[in-house]
Amino acid sequence: MTLFGYPIEHIYLGALILAGILIILYLFFGGVLEAVGEASFINPVLILAWIIFFSASGLIFESISTLSSVWVMIISAMIAFLLTILLNVFILIPLANAEHSLSYSEESLIGRVGRIIISIPENGFGEVFIESKSGMITKPATSMENVAIAEGEQVLVLKIDKGVLYVIPYENELSNH
Repeated sequence: MTLFGYPIEHIYLGALILAGILIILYLFFGGVLEAVGEASFINPVLILAWIIFFSASGLIFESISTLSSVWVMIISAMIAFLLTILLNVFILIPLANAEHSLSYSEESLIGRVGRIIISIPENGFGEVFIESKSGMITKPATSMENVAIAEGEQVLVLKIDKGVLYVIPYENELSNH
């Protein structure tokens, strides 16, 4: 069968290559689109994956079967639909949930204990690190009481304003015994 004057196998192959290139570009630059706000409710990865599955299975069935091209398209569309659903349910959704569970909000840092890694001068700024499940978080910090806090001291986060932690010195009673 020919479509637009080209053999259907060439169209399947062209769609497969083009969708493969687009999905790789999206994986590299998709974060930029989301940051700009161009991302929509339709996931482009799913659309491109469907095209890849459709064109790959169409190319394979055209090569190995004696079915008519219309039946190959119908079967390939169903296979692509099924594989795209499986990709979304078993890979993309769990990955998105895992990404959210490893992240933190600034509000979740209030009440946490951290250690000063860059001393905080009186009426100045330093840096504090806080251990979390996903690693170490470092944030700029200042003293809530406008006093100097030396490097290595433990501090308690009381407030966060514009990304700056407001801390006070913290003494753990267990470390004094």
